[in-house]
Amino acid sequence: MKPLQEVSALIAFAAGFLSFISPCVLPLVPSYLTYITGASFKELADGKAKVRWATLSHSLLFILGFSTIFILMGASATYLGQLLARHQYWIMKAGGVLIIVLGIQFTGLINLPFLQMEKRFELGKKPIGYLGSFVVGLIFAAGWTPCIGPILSAILLYASTSKNFTTGVFLLAVYSLGLGIPFLLASLAFNSFLTAFGRIRQYLRVMTMVSGFFLIAIGILFLTDTFREINAFFNLLANP
Repeated sequence: MKPLQEVSALIAFAAGFLSFISPCVLPLVPSYLTYITGASFKELADGKAKVRWATLSHSLLFILGFSTIFILMGASATYLGQLLARHQYWIMKAGGVLIIVLGIQFTGLINLPFLQMEKRFELGKKPIGYLGSFVVGLIFAAGWTPCIGPILSAILLYASTSKNFTTGVFLLAVYSLGLGIPFLLASLAFNSFLTAFGRIRQYLRVMTMVSGFFLIAIGILFLTDTFREINAFFNLLANP
């Protein structure tokens, strides 16, 4: 992996992890797990072999579902960025300003009501079987709340600046890993997750602020054109 890809992957994975620990995802993990597996909290906590296998299978399909949507979005962002290549400078500037505003909103320093609106799809009853878990993953990705949206938008904007179509796929695949791996670990170690969540619940606000500062930093990199300079630097290292 080239140095630039390593940096990009680190940023994308960190963004996925920050999405996982956001207040609109982390507290809902137990509910998602009971919903996609059909098991109760007690059954998940008991961790019997049959339940563990079902949990693993359903969790993987759920992760595959939202990863499919995110990767398609990454490919679309790169394609759109190539079409609008002549306007990329202003897209970067406008995107940088937007991401900074979203970051400030995350920190709680300002409160913009229109950024508090949620677009969430609800299912009264999960579709049957393993296919149902995949479908729920698709719906989870398609109906993300503003907690995930701003962080995901930063990665999509980054993907749109790439000249290589596969870069968008790569970035969003790594983003999906950052979101999916913690979810999978939580499903396999349900008791440990509940214990850890009980301890860190009081720090959710701090986690949100960290996500906000992460967005502000990414926005500044776009606004100051530093990302372009970083790309040029690593391209020079890769092709001396």
